[in-house]
Amino acid sequence: MKILSVIRNLLLVSTVALVACQSSAQEPVEFAQASIVINDKPLTVEFANTQEQRARGMMYRKSLCDDCGMLFYFSPPRQASMWMKNTYVALDVAFIDRNGVITDIKPLMPHDLTSVGASKVVTYALEMNQGWFAANNVHVGDQISVNL
Repeated sequence: MKILSVIRNLLLVSTVALVACQSSAQEPVEFAQASIVINDKPLTVEFANTQEQRARGMMYRKSLCDDCGMLFYFSPPRQASMWMKNTYVALDVAFIDRNGVITDIKPLMPHDLTSVGASKVVTYALEMNQGWFAANNVHVGDQISVNL
């Protein structure tokens, strides 16, 4: 009986710890704003500048407004990649080099843990609703102006 009591207490502690980790993972992370211009269209997007912000990204969001997005900044520039852990919204990601030129636009599917990477070294990645780039006539090779 004593062993069952110990096991029950261990399970209770483990469950409480797991719930605490899950709830803290969903706590909001504050993001700054960045002004960008794509094909003469000005946008204000969330700006993921820190490691914590880049790691959180769009996780736990159930929806995204039509022209909302998130700009990720990589310093130093790198061959960045993205995944969709705990992300409910289908997105497209545009990888952007240090000159503001889009090197790739790739689809990202909800909850897909596959790493989707840039084909070149980039400074930024811009996530928008899936189909946004096509609907706004934005293509690989287009220029993005970033104002932080």
